[in-house]
Amino acid sequence: MKVTSRCLLVMLFTLTAAAVDAQVTDRQIAERFAPLFHQGLGSSPRSDYITRFDFDGDQRGDNNWVNAADKKFPLRAYVYYSVSQTRTHYVIHYAVFHPRDYKGGEVRGRLLSDLLRQGADIVGKNDPTGLLAEATSAHENDMEGALVVAAKNGTGLESASVEYVQTLSHNRFLPYVRSGSDQNTASFTADGQNVVLYIEPRGHGIQAHVLDDAKAKGNGSVIYRFTGKAEDPEVKRESPVGYDLLPLQTTLWPLARSHAKKKGLKYGRVHTYAPLKISVESASGRVQTKSVNIGRLGSAFLGNVGGRNMARPPWGWFDMNRRTDPLGLWFFDPARVIKRDFGLGESFSTVYAKLPFWAVR
Repeated sequence: MKVTSRCLLVMLFTLTAAAVDAQVTDRQIAERFAPLFHQGLGSSPRSDYITRFDFDGDQRGDNNWVNAADKKFPLRAYVYYSVSQTRTHYVIHYAVFHPRDYKGGEVRGRLLSDLLRQGADIVGKNDPTGLLAEATSAHENDMEGALVVAAKNGTGLESASVEYVQTLSHNRFLPYVRSGSDQNTASFTADGQNVVLYIEPRGHGIQAHVLDDAKAKGNGSVIYRFTGKAEDPEVKRESPVGYDLLPLQTTLWPLARSHAKKKGLKYGRVHTYAPLKISVESASGRVQTKSVNIGRLGSAFLGNVGGRNMARPPWGWFDMNRRTDPLGLWFFDPARVIKRDFGLGESFSTVYAKLPFWAVR
């Protein structure tokens, strides 16, 4: 078989890219594309500061509402992350935690949520949509986030460019493309390779940041930028406030698996996830179909104030407009979801360059 010089170049590029990808860690990828967050502040800024689930030093979910108001617990800034790679793109989940969702106000919203919860309990199976159970104005714990997708464009992180973003805002995934794209979709702005996002106060839905006077009302905002140091906005009052990254793989995920058989201190709900098939590239370059039986996982944080157990980790997120999708699809097979939702062609690969951590047994 005759091998042309062009074929040799393609082979060399593929091998070089694979070698570089193998050397780059998930942490390095997550750092490179870590978003810039504009966090809106409402009537209770401590409830709007981003932090880690165990900011109060324990793994309980049912004392976070109370402890969020206690200044002996500093609300240092952390963002959770998880990284996947396909042949063509880096795909990174970022998850942002708040101790309280206080839509409707900390007192009034909590009381309204209690009434809605009681109504949902009474209606029960007579509400097949499940929408009444979701219609809470306030609840203990809150986690929303974003999916950032960057084209590799070569053999190093410095040449990659963010092309697609989806954010979670109140059980809806909002799609964004890079400014100048020919797709009829809202666009995001970026500071270099870092997408600029806006987190609303009180309810904490996440959107692409847009300069808008309406968003500047209230108590203003605080800007969070990745620095590798988790800073306290009550100590460092000027923006930006630095945040650090926490891997989902070694924090929330192991506890979700350990609580698979019963409810625990961190998780108030468990869910049996449907088996999933993904395409994975082996070390030899062969594409294989991997069948994964995910099984039972903790799917919602334990929370007793307002709507009970309403906050979810990324594998519990869903889009109310796509309720036919199996729960967790956005987390477990993000490349497939992005390709579908943005109508992408063959230039966007859904073959994962390595087995995701959650699929390793």
